[in-house]
Amino acid sequence: MPRINFHLQLAELKDKLLAMAALSQQALEFSVEAYLERDMALCDHVLEIEEAINAAEKMVHEMAYELLAKEQPMAIDLRFILSVIKINGDLERIGDQAANIASSAQAMKNEPAIALPVEIEQMGESAGVMIRTAIQALLEADPRMAESVLSMDDAVDEANKTVQAALMETMQSQPDLSVQALTAILIGRNLERAADHATNIAEDVIFWLRGSDVRHKFSLAEAE
Repeated sequence: MPRINFHLQLAELKDKLLAMAALSQQALEFSVEAYLERDMALCDHVLEIEEAINAAEKMVHEMAYELLAKEQPMAIDLRFILSVIKINGDLERIGDQAANIASSAQAMKNEPAIALPVEIEQMGESAGVMIRTAIQALLEADPRMAESVLSMDDAVDEANKTVQAALMETMQSQPDLSVQALTAILIGRNLERAADHATNIAEDVIFWLRGSDVRHKFSLAEAE
């Protein structure tokens, strides 16, 4: 009976983490839309979601550490709880990035709009796909799906470099648009970081299921 109760608690912990993941994913998608559309009501909604994410993060954190302390789990159950703790932190930080984007959009409320590099919208879509895929891998306990997220991160990094170069050129050629361009650069950075957190989540899913830490692995070719 105690082990049955323990696994019920693990299932509840997973459910709460998945609910938090849905909020983080939603917040990021809404924040990009709010910025692109200059939708101030949606900005406010993102900031409300971020508060809910913070509350959920605290709850998941407490549940996970209570299970560690009381049950002293072994093997895959221990790896699952440790992964939950790390994923919980990454989801909270995705919420932070979304809040940063929404706040930036609010600051641009009265500024003239500028033509943005198309990569900003693409970065938002790519980061969203990465988060959804990482969470689906967690839901389905699928390490191969988690691995697919790792290969997506480079494209977001490259898109961010393109965004920065284009907006730096805008700042040089049109100094009067520097505030809008700098804000867009910061938003590109927020999206890149959100993608990094999605990568972290995928790596933690792999650690849970396979017991291998892929966060700091590199190939022999890279080492040479």
